[in-house]
Amino acid sequence: MGRLDGKTAVVTGAARGIGAEYAKKLASEGANVIVTDILDPAEVVAEINAATGGKALGMVVDVTSDDDLNAMVTKAESEFGALNIVVNNAGLFANLELKPFFQIDNDEFDKVMTVNTRSIHQSTKAALPALMRAGGGKIVNIASGTFYYGPPGLSHYTASKAAVIGLTRGHARELGDKNIQINAIAVGLTESSSIRDEDKWDRARAPTVDSRSIKREMVPEDLLGTLMFLCTSDSDFITGQTINVDGGKVNL
Repeated sequence: MGRLDGKTAVVTGAARGIGAEYAKKLASEGANVIVTDILDPAEVVAEINAATGGKALGMVVDVTSDDDLNAMVTKAESEFGALNIVVNNAGLFANLELKPFFQIDNDEFDKVMTVNTRSIHQSTKAALPALMRAGGGKIVNIASGTFYYGPPGLSHYTASKAAVIGLTRGHARELGDKNIQINAIAVGLTESSSIRDEDKWDRARAPTVDSRSIKREMVPEDLLGTLMFLCTSDSDFITGQTINVDGGKVNL
């Protein structure tokens, strides 16, 4: 028996990288998963459906579109009967150009804030009626450890992820009496396929490892235990919190 047997989850930004690993982990524990992305998620869906565990369906979803998000929620309920878990993972990071804040124009700043922050506001609003119909549920927002130390060249990204932590706290206060727990994971620099594909992150790798208490590169699998904790009944009395997973780079 999987810990998520009978549950249905949606994971945004899950066609590759860390999001794909989130989706596969939830399915391996028995969840039915709606795998969404602006990219085609067919490869991840096929991998999940070929393995033992839950089932998966794929959808191309723009997380800044209310219509797309509402369709995602409708698909979860129509195909699997309910929606129980939302993992708000979609965001802009790996493809961002590192630059001083005074070189970031307003359009780029607004795009990062829209995709990384406003989309969580939109996704949570879209999912709320279905979660309430299911009697409650879990929402996991993916934040970033950059909030704690403010690396140069990423001020817009850092601000967007700080706002994710703020939304997590505010939404948790408003939905606690509805049996919906909302928490965030502050993720350290992770060696996902998206990061490995971008040469510009090479210079950050060694200093990041050196700054950690655990002296190695972080991989997507390092996040899966925390994800499962926040998606299962183990965390039923925890809400509005941010768990930092970075190998001890930042000690809170």
